[in-house]
Amino acid sequence: MGKITIVTDSNSGITQAQAKELGIRVLPMPFYINGELYFEDITLTQEEFYKRLAEDADISTSQPSPANVMELWDELLEEYDEIIYIPMSSGLSSSCETAMMLAKDYDGRVHVIDNQRISVTQRQSVLDAMEMAEKGLGAQEIEEVLMREKLEASIYITVDTLKYLKKGGRVTAAGAALGAVLNIKPVLQIQGEKLDAFAKVRGFKAAKKTMIEAVRKDMAGRFAGKKVHMAAAYTCSEEEAAVWKKELEEKFPGYDIYMDKLSLSISCHIGPGSIAVTCSKMIDD
Repeated sequence: MGKITIVTDSNSGITQAQAKELGIRVLPMPFYINGELYFEDITLTQEEFYKRLAEDADISTSQPSPANVMELWDELLEEYDEIIYIPMSSGLSSSCETAMMLAKDYDGRVHVIDNQRISVTQRQSVLDAMEMAEKGLGAQEIEEVLMREKLEASIYITVDTLKYLKKGGRVTAAGAALGAVLNIKPVLQIQGEKLDAFAKVRGFKAAKKTMIEAVRKDMAGRFAGKKVHMAAAYTCSEEEAAVWKKELEEKFPGYDIYMDKLSLSISCHIGPGSIAVTCSKMIDD
């Protein structure tokens, strides 16, 4: 059995420090802020990002350069036989498609997993891949399992402001203005390729209730009789995040709910003050 290593990108929420502890590698996502290039968790901290966002800086997302991707792969393949690379969903970035194209030149030694995850669900895929590798599964087997399970996860998100959805063209200016007046809070869903509208409600309390009920419905329907991982994510303050986690623990007793900051690629489009909840089916032994 060949030696396998796991690689992901910073959209997984896995920091460079955490990657060292886990024994994996994380490609930092690049961002342009007022035309200057930054790399997530390398030259761009969460605090700096939100500071610049509040200043209405011109922020745009990019993808890792082919040169940076191949340089990392080449380095790892000197020590490992095969790489499992888990980038963010192809529906949210072209970085996955680029990686698939680059992998064609590696004679099957690089397995790019387009399992359409991001943030804490992408992180879970990384942990699943690590566990399978530790159990002795081959790279091809790991790829097949992750692809089989790719749609077995949901993320529900609500935003504090419609400002950033308007900037991204997902809400019209008139819709954003009316939403602000009526205290409309959209609930968005990421399941598979897209960030889609799920519901519109009045107020943050109603948005939380809608997300909790959506997860309950998934557990009773799509994941009936199956064990699931639960996680939460946020772009709000640490205090607000702690309150959200406590609410979820009360609504879903017995679950160990992992909490993490949403990746900056999502934060660009939804802004600060957002919260999310996710559930994903545990991979069968």
